[in-house]
Amino acid sequence: MALSRRLRLRLCARLPDFFLLLLFRGCMIEAVNLKSSNRNPVVHEFESVELSCIITDSQTSDPRIEWKKIQDGQTTYVYFDNKIQGDLAGRTDVFGKTSLRIWNVTRSDSAIYRCEVVALSDRKEVDEITIELIVQVKPVTPVCRIPAAVPVGKTATLQCQESEGYPRPHYSWYRNDVPLPTDSRANPRFQNSSFHVNSETGTLVFNAVHKDDSGQYYCIASNDAGAARCEGQDMEVYDLNIAGIIGGVLVVLIVLAVITMGICCAYRRGCFISSKQDGESYKSPGKHDGVNYIRTSEEGDFRHKSSFVI
Repeated sequence: MALSRRLRLRLCARLPDFFLLLLFRGCMIEAVNLKSSNRNPVVHEFESVELSCIITDSQTSDPRIEWKKIQDGQTTYVYFDNKIQGDLAGRTDVFGKTSLRIWNVTRSDSAIYRCEVVALSDRKEVDEITIELIVQVKPVTPVCRIPAAVPVGKTATLQCQESEGYPRPHYSWYRNDVPLPTDSRANPRFQNSSFHVNSETGTLVFNAVHKDDSGQYYCIASNDAGAARCEGQDMEVYDLNIAGIIGGVLVVLIVLAVITMGICCAYRRGCFISSKQDGESYKSPGKHDGVNYIRTSEEGDFRHKSSFVI
């Protein structure tokens, strides 16, 4: 006869606590389960890192462990058949039976790593866990482009670029070792200047430079892994001498006018016309009889050089 619900509850209430615990654990340890102490490790380049994969529950004494690397849509083996595979061989080892330790990490190690465990003695035989590794790279010396001289009132653009750091660095500009704000209007100290700093692109733009903007400029690129700066370069802001420029143009025009007048006078005086030598043989332009003539000492007197042959 089936026991009533109330009676079953009374019987369960009298069972020893340790028996209930064993019964509960016997029902639960039928599936392999994994966990990680850090699923998003962040490390600087050339340091070491641990990829944690821990078996919390399993009845299998010797489960099969595999690690895979997922990067740019491709999946490759890292640990398979009890061996380290691929480019991590020689700088990776296994600890705690299922976890990995990578030495001297590089930027190419940034990827998603998947720990897979196969426990054939468990009802749920397979479990997996993913870990995303981020390798931060210190910036290298940025390239700075700074104009050497700019006239007062003109625009000027200073550039700072760095391509190796990860994550992408932020940029800050300095003049004479004094940090510049992102907007000159935000700081009374730079009220005589008109500039804006873009910390994402590394550009420093002056809308109209003033004499006070002269000085030595340099840029610093920084991220969570470190910082680097370019060498300081001088930028001079000079006055534009309008009167001097106009005077110079007038002088050039006057010189050109004098040269032109001199050439015209020379042509009028026949300085550029050459005369014929006396006794030069020529053919009279007004005669077409095929006879050559020679000019004598008396102008207009001609004599035959050759006769006709009939």
